[in-house]
Amino acid sequence: MTGAPTLVPPPLPPQLARAHLIGIGGAGMSGVARIVLARGGAVSGSDAKDSGALPALRELGAKVTVGHAAANLDQLGANPTAIISTKAVHQTDPDNPELVEGARRGIPVIHRSAALAALMSGYRVACVTGTAGKTSTTSMLTVALQHCGADPSFLIGGDLTQCGTGAHHGRGNIFVAEADESDATFLAYSPDVAVVTNVEADHLDHHGTVEAYTACFDAFVARLAPNGVLIANADDPGSAALADRSAASGVRVRRYGRLAAAAADARLLAYTPDSGRGTASLALTGSDGESHQVQLQIAAPGEHMASNAVAALLAGLELGAPLPGLLAGLAGFSGVRRRFELIGQAAGARVYDDYAHHPTKVAAALRGARQVVGHGRLLVAFQPHLYSRTRDFAAEFGTALALADVVLLLDVYGARETPLPGVTGALIAQAVPLPADCVLYEPCWVDVPGRLAGLARPGDVLVTMGAGDVTMLGPLLLAELAGRGSATGGAGPP
Repeated sequence: MTGAPTLVPPPLPPQLARAHLIGIGGAGMSGVARIVLARGGAVSGSDAKDSGALPALRELGAKVTVGHAAANLDQLGANPTAIISTKAVHQTDPDNPELVEGARRGIPVIHRSAALAALMSGYRVACVTGTAGKTSTTSMLTVALQHCGADPSFLIGGDLTQCGTGAHHGRGNIFVAEADESDATFLAYSPDVAVVTNVEADHLDHHGTVEAYTACFDAFVARLAPNGVLIANADDPGSAALADRSAASGVRVRRYGRLAAAAADARLLAYTPDSGRGTASLALTGSDGESHQVQLQIAAPGEHMASNAVAALLAGLELGAPLPGLLAGLAGFSGVRRRFELIGQAAGARVYDDYAHHPTKVAAALRGARQVVGHGRLLVAFQPHLYSRTRDFAAEFGTALALADVVLLLDVYGARETPLPGVTGALIAQAVPLPADCVLYEPCWVDVPGRLAGLARPGDVLVTMGAGDVTMLGPLLLAELAGRGSATGGAGPP
């Protein structure tokens, strides 16, 4: 795809000329800020706490402060043309002084998704969504297109290890975006290519019922651009049913899945793991209608990652990228931060960090981790995310975590929610069907590294897992392991 079409970017939407972002340090918000800056807009913003994203935004020219105050709206020397916010801000901080002051001044408030939709206008758009796997799939598609010379713009909910960022304003005519279904804000988008990795019950705190959650995916597909295409996972019952409903309504659908998915456009015939990598044999239906067998190398462990790669491959083909370039790009994909990311090694044990926070994601991540364990054991420190999710899926989390040898449960990371009576990490610990001495509950966050390091032996793989601040424990765990030295070979659960 070298020599791929380039695009003279359309004018920056007037409402984004001077954008003020509340919660600017978040993955999605900082990505919007990066793209607005790259397209010539002025950006200011604030966040409740400092993070690595803020210095990077300042270097790009954004005016950023830590802490919320009405005066933050004056950082650009004139009123912002829009305040960009999220539902989470309105839920957790409805009296935010910047929102209150903005309302007093009559400054429009727009949701992050509306800002992103405005930035995508004029591009060929590919959106990736689903209950699980959307960040990895979006990242794979982006890297594969880059390898083909397409230079797409992109916004992903995680940082690519290749470039260290999750957002970029490219010179090409393609925009790739991760589409968030958690509060149905992906209904702001009208993609040319929509990928749905799976549809399972989640985010019931917003949607209320499984039926309502499922219905939002139908509404998303209904927003496809004319001649758009849905790429759906035939192995997942929810995604497969969505594909059938969409096809019946006249939407063009391409399916991917295993051998049993006879109607799939990309059939996974076999998957072979190999020391943290994998090879997928595919029967791929070409533009000539004939089936061709291809080999897809994936530089990430787990068949779920192979499935994500196949979805990215089909999306890339729909966007006009050549098959050889896509295959080479996917083979060179080096991952996303917090998606089974290797943090380091000490005392003969390896420490990884993973973002999994839904039972399906946890099970997939742990099955992938099994590929790299070897003769050691798999130990996981899991931090539940949201009280409602912990309450609704405690049994499912317990089953998924039983794929590890030793499980340490942290307390719930509440995020935007207030505590629910009786809902703690112990609720999941009680549901893990492993011997009692292999399941621990540690409500004190600072004690987790010491407890986990005390259980570790040389050859073990330790994973910190969850969507909250559990990610900060990896370096502390490595320090504990290093300090214990050979003592990490001490006794622990069998």
